[in-house]
Amino acid sequence: MSFSVWLGLLAICCLGAMSPGPSLAMVLRHTLGGSRLHGIVCAWAHSVGIGVYALVTLLGLAVLLKTSPVLFNSIAVIGAIYLIWIGFQALTSKQGMQQKLQAGERTSLWVAARDGLAISLFNPKILIFFLALFSQFVLAAETLSGQAIIVLTPLVVDGLWYTLIAIVLSHSTILPKLRAQAVWIDRLSGIVLIGLGANVLLSLIK
Repeated sequence: MSFSVWLGLLAICCLGAMSPGPSLAMVLRHTLGGSRLHGIVCAWAHSVGIGVYALVTLLGLAVLLKTSPVLFNSIAVIGAIYLIWIGFQALTSKQGMQQKLQAGERTSLWVAARDGLAISLFNPKILIFFLALFSQFVLAAETLSGQAIIVLTPLVVDGLWYTLIAIVLSHSTILPKLRAQAVWIDRLSGIVLIGLGANVLLSLIK
């Protein structure tokens, strides 16, 4: 893979990682409701899911998923239900994240990792992203090292971006202000996640 081709791949991966969506909401919730470490764990678990999709695309399985409506729709439905479930939990929470922290409650690192991984693996839009924009770079990966770059670039870019988000949000001058609005952040993230899940279900019905 030439350096110029890799730069194109890097640009696509950066744009994909930086686009706002349920992933950002999830890293935000675990950073505020847990700690900087919780946000970082969530970020890198999410990036593992991105790496899985990159590998799937490289192996040609993404095309198989897309041409198999039952399998693709099953993944989409599971993902949509998961988004709605997480959103409902946030929306109906009787205590905001700040109150839970004051009460000594904190989500585990395992939950942060689970949510980060699931939010990427069960998001059909990520599969569509890889099929539409990522597949073109697969042809340029003729060697094993090139194929490794194809998989590792989106994984590392995604992990570093959301790690940066977690670090910035958990800064001592920002975190207290965000936690002061924890209840509203819970509600807003809940609405966003439910809306995204409902949008996926509606797109399948159409």
